[in-house]
Amino acid sequence: MRRLIRFGVSLDNDLLDKFDKLIKQENYTNRSEAIRDLIREKLVKKEWIGNKEVTGAITLVYDHHKRELLNSLIDIQHDFHHLIVSSQHIHVDHDNCLEIIVVKGKPREVEKLANMMKAAKGVKYGALSMATTGKQLK
Repeated sequence: MRRLIRFGVSLDNDLLDKFDKLIKQENYTNRSEAIRDLIREKLVKKEWIGNKEVTGAITLVYDHHKRELLNSLIDIQHDFHHLIVSSQHIHVDHDNCLEIIVVKGKPREVEKLANMMKAAKGVKYGALSMATTGKQLK
């Protein structure tokens, strides 16, 4: 079982007030939970700088009527099939689609895939949400 360590943190009063407001807005039950999440977020960003296996999601919004766009996106995904765990295609309305592609692999390869998909002519919005495999976090 993991051991819980308690430690003190010194903060400027104004900074602590802002932090407490943020904690309340984001529905944390206490400061410790918020601080743990901030630490984990920083550690995940560090994983993405390194060369360890990471995971994440690529989100795309595009007009499915855009000529050759679907073929282009499918070709890109097939070129990077070894990174793609799953994908979900959602019909937002008559013209627009939302696609979520779950990925796992080396950070540079995942970022290359995301950048190629976001840059495809006709993609209205693209984002890469960085996550972790959890192996490096306790």
